[in-house]
Amino acid sequence: MPYKEVYFSKTKIFIQNKKFEYYSSPILSQYNFQHAYFTKSSSEKFLQLLGNHFNENSVNCVSNQIHSNILAFGSNSQKGSKTDADGLIGNKCNQNLWIYTADCMPIFFADKRTRNVAALHCGRKGLEKKIIKNLVKIFDNFGTSRDDLLVAIGPAISKEHYLVDKKTLKEFYKKAENKKITVNLTETKKNFSFNDSNNLKEQNLNQLDLRMFAYRQLLNEKIPNTNIDISNLCTYESKNEFNSWRRNKTISRQWNFIHS
Repeated sequence: MPYKEVYFSKTKIFIQNKKFEYYSSPILSQYNFQHAYFTKSSSEKFLQLLGNHFNENSVNCVSNQIHSNILAFGSNSQKGSKTDADGLIGNKCNQNLWIYTADCMPIFFADKRTRNVAALHCGRKGLEKKIIKNLVKIFDNFGTSRDDLLVAIGPAISKEHYLVDKKTLKEFYKKAENKKITVNLTETKKNFSFNDSNNLKEQNLNQLDLRMFAYRQLLNEKIPNTNIDISNLCTYESKNEFNSWRRNKTISRQWNFIHS
């Protein structure tokens, strides 16, 4: 089933004469889950400031992301300590679960009945290692019904700008989808619309749609497609708003949080 990208609303806030901008998922906002996908106006040094603005008595939880399928509870990554993980799960009230991205997908999960929440940093490696499946198992342990589980995929790189070689693509399909594929590079390149087509031909690169594969994995976990929001914002294209590793190899990130 093809996925639909949706419009995430944009908000500007001013804190101590500093302007911050963030986007919000329609479905998470509808059910009153406090969250934000920040633009590059944010950075790690502002997390305490932003956390206090949204939730004065909250604890900020931040993990040390390693492109894995490892998950951690918020209480293991708070008060200045970090644990190696790419997913944070709220296990106490008033936790801000922070993840950082610069092309990978920031994905929030929220149970509209129990109010449990989680945040994932998920890129190609996370999809290969089935981090989404791992997280859904945790929600199963919470007693979450699939009909109650909401998912929002924030701004990330679009398929038009996420290019990989033939070997990487075949390996991805094998790990993420448990199947082998035959890649016809000639046919694949016809679908591209780049200015530098000669360079593309020389590199023999192929598009990889991270959002589509995340969507497929969510559907495989029996999450209704009506419970899934996918942002139409591309971090590579929106250079005025987002940092992008693929665009300019920046070490800067944008920050995203959901509140438990």
